[in-house]
Amino acid sequence: MPDMELPKYRCHKEVWALKIAAVSIPGLGPNEETDGSKVLMPEDKRYAPFKVDPDYVRKHDPQPGGYYVVYKGGYKSFSPADAFEEGYTLIP
Repeated sequence: MPDMELPKYRCHKEVWALKIAAVSIPGLGPNEETDGSKVLMPEDKRYAPFKVDPDYVRKHDPQPGGYYVVYKGGYKSFSPADAFEEGYTLIP
């Protein structure tokens, strides 16, 4: 980390996001191993649970209470609730 404070930036992006209520491992049969994927259950009940692939899980480690975020161009990420809610406001 540099000795001096880094330059500050203000976010002005629009993103698509869902708050995560729960994270689970997809259903497995007897003696089966997980492939590393997870199922994210959105807090907003209008949206069905959906699966994220093992690469997403390894890179972002999604947690309940945080946000599944999709940026323009399709990049998918995870943001802890405090950081997301501090930087983004819902567009009606």
